[in-house]
Amino acid sequence: MWLSNSSVGRKVVMSITGLALILFLTFHMAMNLVAIISGDAYNVVCKFLGANWYALVATMGLAALFVIHIVYAFWLTIQNRNARGSERYAVVEKPKSVEWASQNMLVLGIIVILGLALHLANFWYKMQFNEITGVLPGVDPHDGAALIKETFSSPVFVVLYLLWLGALWFHLTHGFWSSLQTMGWNNKVWFERWKLVSNIYSTIIVGGFALVVVVFFLKSLMCGAC
Repeated sequence: MWLSNSSVGRKVVMSITGLALILFLTFHMAMNLVAIISGDAYNVVCKFLGANWYALVATMGLAALFVIHIVYAFWLTIQNRNARGSERYAVVEKPKSVEWASQNMLVLGIIVILGLALHLANFWYKMQFNEITGVLPGVDPHDGAALIKETFSSPVFVVLYLLWLGALWFHLTHGFWSSLQTMGWNNKVWFERWKLVSNIYSTIIVGGFALVVVVFFLKSLMCGAC
Protein backbone atom coordinates (compact mmCIF):
# COMPACT_ATOMS: atom_id res chain seq x y z
CA MET A 1 0.00 0.00 0.00
CA TRP A 2 1.33 3.42 -1.01
CA LEU A 3 0.77 5.00 2.44
CA SER A 4 3.03 2.45 4.09
CA ASN A 5 5.33 1.23 1.32
CA SER A 6 6.77 4.58 0.24
CA SER A 7 8.62 7.30 2.11
CA VAL A 8 6.24 9.95 0.79
CA GLY A 9 3.22 7.90 1.86
CA ARG A 10 4.57 7.49 5.37
CA LYS A 11 5.17 11.24 5.59
CA VAL A 12 1.57 11.84 4.50
CA VAL A 13 0.32 9.55 7.29
CA MET A 14 2.52 11.40 9.76
CA SER A 15 1.15 14.74 8.53
CA ILE A 16 -2.53 13.76 8.63
CA THR A 17 -2.33 12.21 12.10
CA GLY A 18 -0.25 15.13 13.35
CA LEU A 19 -2.73 17.74 12.13
CA ALA A 20 -5.61 15.76 13.65
CA LEU A 21 -3.80 15.69 17.01
CA ILE A 22 -3.22 19.45 16.78
CA LEU A 23 -6.98 19.95 16.37
CA PHE A 24 -7.53 17.87 19.51
CA LEU A 25 -4.95 19.92 21.41
CA THR A 26 -6.80 23.07 20.37
CA PHE A 27 -10.07 21.73 21.80
CA HIS A 28 -8.39 20.42 24.95
CA MET A 29 -6.62 23.73 25.56
CA ALA A 30 -9.85 25.70 25.15
CA MET A 31 -11.62 23.29 27.53
CA ASN A 32 -8.88 23.69 30.15
CA LEU A 33 -9.12 27.48 30.02
CA VAL A 34 -12.69 27.13 31.27
CA ALA A 35 -11.26 25.91 34.59
CA ILE A 36 -9.64 29.31 35.13
CA ILE A 37 -12.97 31.10 34.68
CA SER A 38 -15.17 28.67 36.60
CA GLY A 39 -14.42 25.36 38.25
CA ASP A 40 -18.12 24.47 38.22
CA ALA A 41 -18.38 25.12 34.48
CA TYR A 42 -15.29 23.00 33.88
CA ASN A 43 -16.81 20.15 35.88
CA VAL A 44 -19.98 20.37 33.79
CA VAL A 45 -17.84 19.80 30.70
CA CYS A 46 -16.05 16.92 32.43
CA LYS A 47 -19.37 15.30 33.33
CA PHE A 48 -20.69 15.81 29.79
CA LEU A 49 -17.70 13.94 28.41
CA GLY A 50 -16.86 11.48 31.17
CA ALA A 51 -17.24 7.84 30.17
CA ASN A 52 -20.14 8.36 27.76
CA TRP A 53 -20.04 6.29 24.58
CA TYR A 54 -19.09 9.23 22.37
CA ALA A 55 -16.25 10.19 24.71
CA LEU A 56 -14.99 6.58 24.73
CA VAL A 57 -15.12 6.41 20.93
CA ALA A 58 -13.22 9.70 20.73
CA THR A 59 -10.64 8.44 23.24
CA MET A 60 -10.04 5.27 21.24
CA GLY A 61 -9.78 7.31 18.06
CA LEU A 62 -7.24 9.64 19.64
CA ALA A 63 -5.25 6.71 20.97
CA ALA A 64 -5.17 5.18 17.48
CA LEU A 65 -4.04 8.47 15.94
CA PHE A 66 -1.30 8.86 18.53
CA VAL A 67 -0.03 5.29 18.15
CA ILE A 68 0.03 5.57 14.36
CA HIS A 69 1.82 8.92 14.57
CA ILE A 70 4.47 7.54 16.92
CA VAL A 71 4.99 4.30 14.97
CA TYR A 72 5.42 6.17 11.70
CA ALA A 73 7.75 8.69 13.37
CA PHE A 74 10.10 5.93 14.52
CA TRP A 75 9.71 4.17 11.18
CA LEU A 76 10.76 7.26 9.23
CA THR A 77 13.60 8.01 11.63
CA ILE A 78 15.04 4.52 11.26
CA GLN A 79 14.57 4.70 7.50
CA ASN A 80 16.42 8.03 7.30
CA ARG A 81 19.27 6.80 9.50
CA ASN A 82 19.66 3.64 7.39
CA ALA A 83 19.61 5.70 4.19
CA ARG A 84 22.42 7.92 5.47
CA GLY A 85 24.45 4.97 6.70
CA SER A 86 27.93 5.78 7.90
CA GLU A 87 27.72 9.28 6.40
CA ARG A 88 25.84 10.53 9.45
CA TYR A 89 28.99 10.09 11.53
CA ALA A 90 31.04 12.20 9.11
CA VAL A 91 28.95 15.33 9.62
CA VAL A 92 30.69 17.62 12.09
CA GLU A 93 28.70 20.78 11.40
CA LYS A 94 24.95 20.99 10.95
CA PRO A 95 23.64 23.08 8.05
CA LYS A 96 22.55 26.53 9.21
CA SER A 97 19.34 26.17 7.22
CA VAL A 98 18.24 23.20 9.34
CA GLU A 99 16.35 24.18 12.48
CA TRP A 100 17.22 22.82 15.91
CA ALA A 101 13.71 21.38 16.31
CA SER A 102 14.01 19.57 12.99
CA GLN A 103 17.27 17.94 14.12
CA ASN A 104 15.77 16.86 17.45
CA MET A 105 12.21 15.87 16.60
CA LEU A 106 12.70 12.32 17.87
CA VAL A 107 14.07 13.47 21.24
CA LEU A 108 11.31 16.07 21.53
CA GLY A 109 8.77 13.40 20.64
CA ILE A 110 10.06 11.10 23.39
CA ILE A 111 9.76 13.94 25.94
CA VAL A 112 6.22 14.58 24.72
CA ILE A 113 5.38 10.88 25.19
CA LEU A 114 6.77 10.86 28.73
CA GLY A 115 4.82 14.04 29.53
CA LEU A 116 1.68 12.46 28.12
CA ALA A 117 2.17 9.42 30.34
CA LEU A 118 2.39 11.73 33.37
CA HIS A 119 -0.71 13.62 32.24
CA LEU A 120 -2.72 10.42 31.74
CA ALA A 121 -1.73 9.24 35.22
CA ASN A 122 -2.75 12.55 36.80
CA PHE A 123 -6.03 13.07 34.98
CA TRP A 124 -7.32 10.39 32.58
CA TYR A 125 -6.63 7.57 35.05
CA LYS A 126 -8.42 9.44 37.84
CA MET A 127 -11.32 10.59 35.67
CA GLN A 128 -12.50 8.55 32.68
CA PHE A 129 -10.73 5.31 33.63
CA ASN A 130 -11.83 5.72 37.24
CA GLU A 131 -15.44 6.29 36.16
CA ILE A 132 -15.39 3.08 34.11
CA THR A 133 -13.65 0.83 36.63
CA GLY A 134 -14.21 2.51 40.01
CA VAL A 135 -10.55 1.87 40.81
CA LEU A 136 -10.36 5.05 42.92
CA PRO A 137 -13.60 5.18 44.93
CA GLY A 138 -12.39 8.19 46.92
CA VAL A 139 -11.87 10.34 43.83
CA ASP A 140 -14.78 12.05 42.06
CA PRO A 141 -14.16 11.42 38.33
CA HIS A 142 -16.24 14.48 37.42
CA ASP A 143 -14.41 16.93 39.68
CA GLY A 144 -11.68 17.84 37.22
CA ALA A 145 -11.27 21.28 38.79
CA ALA A 146 -10.22 19.71 42.08
CA LEU A 147 -7.66 17.51 40.30
CA ILE A 148 -6.20 20.52 38.48
CA LYS A 149 -5.99 22.42 41.76
CA GLU A 150 -4.35 19.50 43.54
CA THR A 151 -1.88 18.70 40.75
CA PHE A 152 -0.65 22.23 40.16
CA SER A 153 -0.27 23.06 43.84
CA SER A 154 2.87 20.91 43.63
CA PRO A 155 5.98 22.77 42.39
CA VAL A 156 7.38 19.48 41.09
CA PHE A 157 4.41 18.90 38.78
CA VAL A 158 4.45 22.54 37.72
CA VAL A 159 8.09 22.28 36.60
CA LEU A 160 7.55 18.92 34.89
CA TYR A 161 4.49 20.19 33.02
CA LEU A 162 6.23 23.39 31.90
CA LEU A 163 9.21 21.38 30.63
CA TRP A 164 6.81 19.08 28.81
CA LEU A 165 4.99 22.04 27.28
CA GLY A 166 8.31 23.55 26.19
CA ALA A 167 9.19 20.36 24.32
CA LEU A 168 5.68 20.26 22.88
CA TRP A 169 6.08 23.83 21.58
CA PHE A 170 9.27 22.97 19.69
CA HIS A 171 7.66 19.78 18.38
CA LEU A 172 4.56 21.61 17.17
CA THR A 173 6.30 24.59 15.59
CA HIS A 174 8.27 22.34 13.29
CA GLY A 175 5.68 19.60 12.88
CA PHE A 176 2.81 21.93 11.96
CA TRP A 177 4.39 23.68 8.99
CA SER A 178 6.25 20.53 7.95
CA SER A 179 2.91 18.69 7.74
CA LEU A 180 1.42 21.43 5.61
CA GLN A 181 4.45 21.29 3.35
CA THR A 182 4.13 17.52 2.99
CA MET A 183 0.46 17.89 2.08
CA GLY A 184 1.46 20.25 -0.74
CA TRP A 185 0.00 23.40 0.83
CA ASN A 186 3.20 25.25 0.29
CA ASN A 187 5.21 27.19 -2.28
CA LYS A 188 7.99 29.77 -2.31
CA VAL A 189 5.60 32.55 -1.29
CA TRP A 190 3.87 30.63 1.49
CA PHE A 191 6.93 28.87 2.92
CA GLU A 192 7.77 31.59 5.44
CA ARG A 193 4.09 32.44 5.97
CA TRP A 194 3.25 28.89 7.05
CA LYS A 195 6.22 28.91 9.43
CA LEU A 196 4.93 32.12 10.99
CA VAL A 197 1.40 30.70 11.27
CA SER A 198 2.85 27.54 12.81
CA ASN A 199 4.80 29.49 15.41
CA ILE A 200 1.82 31.68 16.34
CA TYR A 201 -0.69 28.83 16.50
CA SER A 202 1.66 26.58 18.47
CA THR A 203 2.36 29.41 20.90
CA ILE A 204 -1.37 29.95 21.45
CA ILE A 205 -1.95 26.25 22.15
CA VAL A 206 1.02 25.77 24.46
CA GLY A 207 0.51 29.19 26.06
CA GLY A 208 -3.07 28.27 26.93
CA PHE A 209 -1.99 25.06 28.64
CA ALA A 210 0.85 26.83 30.46
CA LEU A 211 -1.51 29.56 31.62
CA VAL A 212 -3.66 26.98 33.42
CA VAL A 213 -0.59 25.53 35.14
CA VAL A 214 0.73 28.92 36.26
CA VAL A 215 -2.63 30.37 37.34
CA PHE A 216 -3.50 27.40 39.54
CA PHE A 217 0.00 27.33 41.01
CA LEU A 218 -0.25 31.04 41.88
CA LYS A 219 -3.68 30.44 43.38
CA SER A 220 -2.24 27.69 45.59
CA LEU A 221 0.50 30.07 46.76
CA MET A 222 -2.01 32.77 47.60
CA CYS A 223 -4.22 30.31 49.43
CA GLY A 224 -1.19 29.04 51.35
CA ALA A 225 -0.35 32.59 52.40
CA CYS A 226 -3.89 33.21 53.69
